[in-house]
Amino acid sequence: MKDIISLPETTKKEALVNTQNMCIFYAEARSNEMHVRHNITIDKEISDELETVAKELGEKKSYLIEKALAVYFDLLDLKVAKKRLRDLKTGRDRLIDSNKVWKKLGI
Repeated sequence: MKDIISLPETTKKEALVNTQNMCIFYAEARSNEMHVRHNITIDKEISDELETVAKELGEKKSYLIEKALAVYFDLLDLKVAKKRLRDLKTGRDRLIDSNKVWKKLGI
């Protein structure tokens, strides 16, 4: 069973709660996040498309860029994972048993 709940207005969050296993998925939590300003240069064609899409959707360009980068970083995570697996298969990396790690760390 899934329920939508609203959290206090100051956090501007909504959560989808799966009451069977108590998973919570947050959508939109921008008001309490730290933002960093970047000065970037992008291709004119991409800039024009960004402008068009932002106007069409009524979204800020920075928001669209942030979401696009998040998706791209997910793709990069996959690329890095594949590279690490390749390194493992070719012997460039090796696995260490977790018990040995914990023992060495004194855990």
